[in-house]
Amino acid sequence: MSIDTQVSNRWSSRYAYILAATGAAVGLGNIWKFPYIMGENGGGAFVLVYLLCILFIGIPVMMAEVVIGKRGRSTPANAAAHCAIESNASSHWSIIGAMGVLAGFLVLSFYVVIAGWAAAYVYFAATGEFSYAAIDASTHTQAIQELFIGLITDSQQLLFWTSFIVLAVVLVIIKGVKAGLEKAVNFLMPALLLLLLGIMIYSAIVGDFDSAFSFMFDVDFSKLSIEGVLVALGHAFFTLSLASGIMMVFGAYLPEGVSIAKTSVMIAIADTLVALIAGLAIYPIVFASGLEPTAGPGLLFQSLSVAFGNMPFGDLFGTLFFIMIVFAAFTSAIAMLEPTAAYLAERHGLTRVKAGLVAGGAIWFMSLLTIYSFAGADWTKISFGMGSNLFEFLDYITANVLLPLGGLFISLFVGWKINKEVVKQELNLSALQFTIVITLLRWVAPVAILCVFANSIGLLD
Repeated sequence: MSIDTQVSNRWSSRYAYILAATGAAVGLGNIWKFPYIMGENGGGAFVLVYLLCILFIGIPVMMAEVVIGKRGRSTPANAAAHCAIESNASSHWSIIGAMGVLAGFLVLSFYVVIAGWAAAYVYFAATGEFSYAAIDASTHTQAIQELFIGLITDSQQLLFWTSFIVLAVVLVIIKGVKAGLEKAVNFLMPALLLLLLGIMIYSAIVGDFDSAFSFMFDVDFSKLSIEGVLVALGHAFFTLSLASGIMMVFGAYLPEGVSIAKTSVMIAIADTLVALIAGLAIYPIVFASGLEPTAGPGLLFQSLSVAFGNMPFGDLFGTLFFIMIVFAAFTSAIAMLEPTAAYLAERHGLTRVKAGLVAGGAIWFMSLLTIYSFAGADWTKISFGMGSNLFEFLDYITANVLLPLGGLFISLFVGWKINKEVVKQELNLSALQFTIVITLLRWVAPVAILCVFANSIGLLD
């Protein structure tokens, strides 16, 4: 394998990198999953554990991944091989980069379908579907449920909305880093934050803000079980988009002189704040409407649709809400496609346009596995014992195998195999700070990730 190729793209500034990396981290999981797992596991007690996990595991692993990308100045597999050879280690460590790109690609193959749901719901809200269903209160919930089921089981509808998302992502990717990714996140992330704050204010006015705040932040250590700690560990790791190839590629684009340590901390803080604000935007509506706060994806696409249908200006704020969901999903989607497009451009010499079109076409083709899994096609009912169809297989293999193993290998590689002086030079930390980070990478992060891995595949049940 040749490792001589290098990426020529660079972020224009530290601000652009932070926005892009935060956009990659902020996704559907931040909007619905984090607030409800927080409420289920002790509120403020869970937040405390989660923040410790971010600090001692998430941020060090993010730093490690960015170090590989920045030092190698190449796509993930090449960057890892370059770092390994430079430190007299085996070039086979390139597997961690290849695993990351594969994991991100497979996640994106079903993520674009879920993002398509959100795009469809922008249309439903804007055309008055929620309030129309509410005309007959006795059948309102049933009408909304039928709307959702009708969407996810109709392969033609799913194909249309998924194709819409894939096309939009490809249009950004083919424009390159500065004209595409940067411009997109420079608009989308501030817009996402403004929408979040606007909906939070609306929720505080028309919803039950006190109950939502108590659900999320009351400290109750009696609810914080070992399982809850592992949930916090897992979410802290996955929420930062680690081990999916994204941070290695984004690190390869990092300009000289930008602090990896400081920006990693900023990204983690921004990601956590967005998740908390999202909870305060959603859960006042949930509690005011008597909805089940732990309903997961159904909370977004069914329960909240019922609530918006019964609220003042519900169509307007429902439309804004789902636009926000689309923005959150879209920033993650463009970040997940970038490693594949960069690989095709760098390793196979494709132009940026061709690389984007080929990567987008491959994602669109792979998305058919998820689309037809939801539609109940018989040929998708293959899961190799990991779920009931191809969608559940892809979800399981990425979340429970590829991502945690990728994070484990990244920690071990940077902690033990890359020359300490190289890591110290790239991180530019004081002696004490560097000792803490390298100790976390060598011992704490691997043990924690192994626990998450064992729990995710059922070994700790």
